[in-house]
Amino acid sequence: MAVDELDTLILRLLIEQPRTSVREYARILGVARGTLQARLDRLERTGVITGTGPVLSPAALGHPVLAFVHIEVTQGRLDEVGDALAAVPEIVEAFSITGGGDLLTRVVARDNAHLEDVIQRLIQLSGVVRTRTEVALRERVAHRLLPLVEAVGRAASKP
Repeated sequence: MAVDELDTLILRLLIEQPRTSVREYARILGVARGTLQARLDRLERTGVITGTGPVLSPAALGHPVLAFVHIEVTQGRLDEVGDALAAVPEIVEAFSITGGGDLLTRVVARDNAHLEDVIQRLIQLSGVVRTRTEVALRERVAHRLLPLVEAVGRAASKP
């Protein structure tokens, strides 16, 4: 979907001031409330905006250990294993991938012993051949989308 300059400004406000009202966003941008609401509706309908909930910290919830677990799966069992991963609360994301392994999961844990317990649970899932774990030491770039939004907006505004 093409994102224009106004869309970029709206997305920036949503990222930087997520608890502000639609009326206030419209005032800040100098557009009619109806215009802003129509833009928000379109951005949601086209899948640019996929959620509006709070961003939570696993560390603040008592799970400061972050690991990436690569999972190799028996051929033909990818969907089955993917479904089983959804039952493991410590898995916060899982992706089918190319390269070494079939799935890449982002796993959080209370400590290293808990991480080992989670990995042992994964190894026991039917269809899992092996795992490889990498523990994150420090976040270097936090999850962000604003630089991408701004780059897309700049590209869209060029003639």
